Amino acid sequence: MANIASAPGTETPGPVVVGTDGSAHATKAVLWAAGEAEARNQPLNIVHATDTEARARHLSSDAVRLVHDSGGGLLDEAAGEVRGAFPGVPVAMTLSEAGVAESLLTAAGVDGTIVVGSRGLGGFSALLLGSVGLRVAARAEGPLIVVRGDAELAATGVVVVGVRDDRDLDALRFAAWTAQQRKALLRVLSAWMFLQNVGSMAPMFDDASEIAEAQLAETSRIVAPVRKEFPDLVVTEHIVRAVSAAGALVEAAADADLLVVGARRPTHAIGSRLGPVAHAVLHHAPCPVAVVPHRDATPRAHEG
Repeated sequence: MANIASAPGTETPGPVVVGTDGSAHATKAVLWAAGEAEARNQPLNIVHATDTEARARHLSSDAVRLVHDSGGGLLDEAAGEVRGAFPGVPVAMTLSEAGVAESLLTAAGVDGTIVVGSRGLGGFSALLLGSVGLRVAARAEGPLIVVRGDAELAATGVVVVGVRDDRDLDALRFAAWTAQQRKALLRVLSAWMFLQNVGSMAPMFDDASEIAEAQLAETSRIVAPVRKEFPDLVVTEHIVRAVSAAGALVEAAADADLLVVGARRPTHAIGSRLGPVAHAVLHHAPCPVAVVPHRDATPRAHEG
C-alpha cells in the first residue's frame, strides 16, 4: 500500500474502484464510491465481472456474448446513476472476463481503493459473508470499503478508526486522509480488556485506571506523528474498557460516516483470512467499513 501521508500532500491513495452487479446494494455502493471519488478529486472505475474466462469451455459463443452484453448494460446503467448524481466525477467502466475477486484486485492495483456493497446478486452475493469477499479483503493491497448501513443518510462528519499498536499506523493515516478530504472529525478509539491483561500488564499496576492511563499514553504516542502530518484535522482520542474490541468499535461507529480498521492477517493461517476484529466489524458495523492492510503483511500476488 502507498504511504498515504509520509509527506503531507505528496502522496494520496490510488484510484477508486467499485464493483457492480446491478443489485440495489451494488447501486448504493456505486453512488457511495462516486461520492468518495468526488471528495478525492479522482475518477471512478466501475467494474463488472462476468467470470466467463473460467466458464468458457461450458458456454457457447452466443452465451458468452449475451453475458457480456448484459454486463455492459449493467455498467452503462451504473455509470448513468453516477453521472446523474455526481456529474463532475469522471467515470471509467471495466467489463472483466475474470472472477469477482480477481477483477476487483486487478483494477485496483497496488494502491487503489476497492468499494463493494454488503450484498448483491450473482458473484457478489457472498461478497461479505462468503469466500469471495474474504478473498478480496484478505488479499487487497489497498483499502477495501464495504458499504454497510444506511449510506444514504446525511453525513455526520465523523470518521472512526481503531488503533491498537504501531501496526495500525497505515489504517490511522488512511482514516486521517479520508477525514481531511471529507472535512470531518477523526475519532481514534483504543479498546482495552482488563481480563486480557491479567498475568501480563495487570501486575505492573495498582488498579485498572493505571492500565487505562498507560493505554492512553501509548495511543497518544502512535497518533502524534499523524497530528503533525494533518495539522488542520480535528482529532480526538478515546480509550474504552470493553468486553471485545470489535464491539467497542461497532458502538463507537453508531454516528460515523466511516469505520476504519487495520487488516491483521494471520501470518501462518491456512488460506486467506482476516483477523477477528476486522472480520467481526465487517459483519456488524452500522456504517461503511474500510479495511486497510498492514504494509508488512500485504501480499504481492493475486493468484490463488
